[in-house]
Amino acid sequence: MIAVASRRVACAVVSCVFLAYPALRAAEGAVVGTRPPEWEATDWINSRPLALKGLAGKVVLVRWWTAPGCPFCAATAPALNEFHARYKDRGLVVIGLYHHKADTPLDPARVKRSSERLGFRFPVAIDPKWKTLRRWWLNKGERRWTSVSFLIDRKGVIRHVHPGGQYVKGDKAYQALKAKIEELLKEE
Repeated sequence: MIAVASRRVACAVVSCVFLAYPALRAAEGAVVGTRPPEWEATDWINSRPLALKGLAGKVVLVRWWTAPGCPFCAATAPALNEFHARYKDRGLVVIGLYHHKADTPLDPARVKRSSERLGFRFPVAIDPKWKTLRRWWLNKGERRWTSVSFLIDRKGVIRHVHPGGQYVKGDKAYQALKAKIEELLKEE
């Protein structure tokens, strides 16, 4: 009886994802091919303050994350760490932008501890009051996730969006992002 109920729930989840997929792809497409505005970020960790315009000529992967309590952010951390370690010397810059969701007051020291627990060695900053997340993503249509990733080419154009949730080594989203990173790193 439980197995049947579990299968029904699994089928319902798969059906919802399948039906929502075209809408998610359309949401991504609304920003692909555009140039994002400069981010507003504070309290940089693992780096001096960075400006997007200062990263011209680099491929930039920007991922919004939160902690604790975001299983998608924790699940994606190993992929971010891998991309940083594997591609930083070829021109990829991974940026983690923290967006505070907790009921407790924002504490930059807690953000730093969380980034250390996740193993982040790449630049991390706080997106205060979700200013950049709103301008880049949330104000551009109905969005289901805030843990979005943007891949920006060497000319500053958004070329790929992962609309949120997780990507882990071996899944389709991970493979697509990795392939796009490698493609963009080959471009001049």
